[in-house]
Amino acid sequence: MATSIWTAVLILQELAVLIVIVVILRRPREPRAMLAWILAMLLLPGLGLLLFLVFGEPRKRWHRRRRRRRRKSLAGSLAEQAQALRSVHAKDLSEQLGSGPGRLVRLAERLGAHAATRDNDVHIYHDAEQTFLALQLAIKSAVSHIHMEYYIFQADETGTAIRDLLIAKSREGVEVRVLLDFIGCWRMPRSFVRPMREAGVKVAFAMPVIPWRGRWHVNYRNHRKIAILDGRLGFTGSQNIGDEYRGRLARYGPWRDTHLRITGPGVHHLQEIFAEDWHYTTKEDVVANEYFPLAEGSGDHIVQIVPSGPDRRVHVMHHLLFAAVTAAEKSISVITPYFVPDAAMVLAFQAACYRGVNVRFIVPSCTDHRVVLWAGRSFYEELISAGAEIYEEDHTVLHSKVMVIDQTWAMVGSANMDERSFRLSFEATAVLYSSDLAVELYNDFEALRRTSRCVTRKELANASFIQTLGLGMARIASPLL
Repeated sequence: MATSIWTAVLILQELAVLIVIVVILRRPREPRAMLAWILAMLLLPGLGLLLFLVFGEPRKRWHRRRRRRRRKSLAGSLAEQAQALRSVHAKDLSEQLGSGPGRLVRLAERLGAHAATRDNDVHIYHDAEQTFLALQLAIKSAVSHIHMEYYIFQADETGTAIRDLLIAKSREGVEVRVLLDFIGCWRMPRSFVRPMREAGVKVAFAMPVIPWRGRWHVNYRNHRKIAILDGRLGFTGSQNIGDEYRGRLARYGPWRDTHLRITGPGVHHLQEIFAEDWHYTTKEDVVANEYFPLAEGSGDHIVQIVPSGPDRRVHVMHHLLFAAVTAAEKSISVITPYFVPDAAMVLAFQAACYRGVNVRFIVPSCTDHRVVLWAGRSFYEELISAGAEIYEEDHTVLHSKVMVIDQTWAMVGSANMDERSFRLSFEATAVLYSSDLAVELYNDFEALRRTSRCVTRKELANASFIQTLGLGMARIASPLL
């Protein structure tokens, strides 16, 4: 009896694996990802099937349809707000920016990015304590509303300090909304959220995993980090809220992020992203004049806010990064915590090297995802052979996501250089068309490079058998990371 039951289970398992392979083949996407999943099905049928059910088949069409319906319901009111902004701050800037950046502005708009806006003031933060101090001061100064959207918001000392400020502002009559990613904040206890809700703070969790309601795919995550105060001041970048992001946890050590404070019309577009995400999660419409005050010019920087995610018809960040690399004429400087490029990006970086462009990367050797680090290292040889320079930062967890092109313009945001940010996560990126800001970011890159270790071809050649085997295994898994 037991033997027959076990045989039936094995037959059902093989049938399920066959069905999954058919599903993979009928929905073509990146070949390496397809092959990796098929190999997982064949070599580890039970585990592979479980992983596929949890992390696998992206339901992009479902996401697109649902997001499109929600976006359509906001389209009219958002269009009115955008038109008022465009007439003052978002006229065609492509000619003013020159051929390279100008082409990127037009490309980003065609991909679904917001129009580039002038008259912004942008402050760059590299120090976590300064970032949190600026955010705390901004929260204390808010008089109308506070909108926050984060991937991770920890229930620790740092998170409690921000929470208590939000509670105090809500009791003062300020409208407070907090949108958190369900998976990113899965450890947040109800006891931490309850005081906020009791004080009138509206808290929602994006894309909850609820198996009995059909929401059991965990791949799509809201990875954005955005805060908007009174519709006039905005923060965005790579920094989450928690003690580790201030370097206060011994197991991680020092932690480094790059974050932006923006005042001016660019904040309007951060507010649009929040309004769409909030409406998608809660069905509450927050597109109203009080949340979109007429933007006043406060600086001389041109900023373009680029939302990206699996609800788009194209992979926005993939196209944008590829176009940036191919447009570079002198230098490309990249800081990324998770470096797992696909074949197209590797080819673009190699081609840039062969054109004579100085291509350099800084990645951390201290990381919270070791498999991703090893997957990234598997690409070192082909990039270094083409002329790229790769540096590993050994002293801090480097969480910044920065790209500087020709010291004339730059990108800062939440997106990593990996398949997940290219295709699966909802991200927000600020493109800074300002030589002043680009030079500031480039100088920071140089300062960081001087304290980092340059990876050499000799070092790669001396890798042990076990190390090369590990690199190969991580490389196979790279499309799934």
